[in-house]
Amino acid sequence: MSIQAPTIKHVIPVASGKGGVGKSTVSANLALALQRAGATVGLMDADVYGPSLPTILGISEGPQVTEARRIIPVAQHGLKVISMGFFMKPDEAVIWRGPMLHKTMEQFLGNVEWGELEYLLIDLPPGTGDVQLSLCQIIPITGAVIVSTPQDVALNVAQKAIAMFKKLNAPILGIIENMSVYVCPHCGKREDIFGSGGARKTAERLGIPFLGEVPLETVIRETSDAGTPVVLSQPDSPAAKAFIAVAERLAAQVNLRATQGETTPPVKVTF
Repeated sequence: MSIQAPTIKHVIPVASGKGGVGKSTVSANLALALQRAGATVGLMDADVYGPSLPTILGISEGPQVTEARRIIPVAQHGLKVISMGFFMKPDEAVIWRGPMLHKTMEQFLGNVEWGELEYLLIDLPPGTGDVQLSLCQIIPITGAVIVSTPQDVALNVAQKAIAMFKKLNAPILGIIENMSVYVCPHCGKREDIFGSGGARKTAERLGIPFLGEVPLETVIRETSDAGTPVVLSQPDSPAAKAFIAVAERLAAQVNLRATQGETTPPVKVTF
């Protein structure tokens, strides 16, 4: 089933090749940075196996359901949010096959009252599996954002995510290098713990926009664990400014595609 969402202007999945690169933290802070700039933003947690956005955003109550069985997304920090975490107990695990994942994507995209949105950011699970394929089948995609750390292992896997979206005819809006550099708050010494600049070099080699670097900082982890992401709670910090700069470059790429009149229809997959 293909879903048309005329009230949602831009659908942007945030993806990674592997787990542990901070994709959900990046998704939340990008959404807040776009909202801070005046956009109406929705955030969909499609990482059904490990939904973490309710924790990162400090959400403790689930969504409301209308008499017509339509889901009202949770409003938090100016965002409209839906997550599989709202529908499962903390100690439960999702053990689903492809058809059930596909149905969930249909419900989250077609049965949620998103209203008027300029951006719907979709936090994907890591990898190149059923959720990614279902998403590209169900709804037109403006373009995908890829998150990676600078190290070669992460970048090699990230390129598989890029190859997947290209095969599905979904454009890549850009690559974000997360955990790029650590600067000691006491002595100011720079430590490239995971390396540095790898994502920029990969973007240049593949001809893909590079959206920027986000540092490895304790404050990003602390504010996410507290449910008040750094863009919200410390907007003047270096970490928040990095996310805001990335969001500005992302918006510029989206506007560039819009002025060129480019759209990506849902893909038709046959086996």
